[in-house]
Amino acid sequence: MGILHGVAHAANVGVLVIVGGPQYRVGSHRQFVLLARALAAGGVPVLRFDYRGRGDSDGEARDFEHVGDDIRAAVDALIARSSVRRVVLWGLCDAASAAMMYAATDQRVGGLVVLNPWVHTPTTEAQVRLKTYYLTRLRSPELWRKLLHFEFDWRGSLASLTGYIAALSRPTESASQEHFIERMRTGWSAFKGPSLLILSGDDFTAGEFRELVQHDDAWRDLLASETIESLTMLSANHTFARAEWRDEVAQRTLAWVLKLHQDFQRRGVAQE
Repeated sequence: MGILHGVAHAANVGVLVIVGGPQYRVGSHRQFVLLARALAAGGVPVLRFDYRGRGDSDGEARDFEHVGDDIRAAVDALIARSSVRRVVLWGLCDAASAAMMYAATDQRVGGLVVLNPWVHTPTTEAQVRLKTYYLTRLRSPELWRKLLHFEFDWRGSLASLTGYIAALSRPTESASQEHFIERMRTGWSAFKGPSLLILSGDDFTAGEFRELVQHDDAWRDLLASETIESLTMLSANHTFARAEWRDEVAQRTLAWVLKLHQDFQRRGVAQE
């Protein structure tokens, strides 16, 4: 089940909004509805859809590692019901991860807009917790006030801290964790089209992605590619919940997609 935001005089490229997590096509705080309306108002057709087993779609639910057939069916539908010849995959969180894994398998995908990609492992969680939470707490006047008044749960905090340190000492992640992150990297590397990466400054998931890139040479080299444009919205949270953040994402997405449309026109992609 999907909702097509059609346009009478449309660009030759459309946007497919892929849903992340236990969401459906509306999105958190109606984010996907408002995004699609903003893009359509700018001349870009958009399709929002539910995976099988989610929202209004029948079938057996599956996780983000196994939605390739669902994405392909949605690309089919968007192209069949509009004038577009190329599709931009737009995804937040594990939808971004799914888009990276899928893009290179379908020649009709002309670009990616990926936001706060999901790369969670115990190691990245420990790295981010130690850097953000514990270092910030040490600088907090409230922590020292609690210490002076014997109100601090030092046993619980020590147990949590040692647990994260232990996670850093483990040599490898599980096979399944390695598998999906490697699939993301190899899939994104194989995709030769342009990508827009948007990261939130106030988001744990984005923090884990930054840690991965910082500690992994292959990911760092990938992000240095000329085909990937990156930006960080410093104050934004994971789902860009405030109207100003949501609107900025929509505006940046629209400008990027329209530029892609112009590039395709110059290269004659619409006539392929």
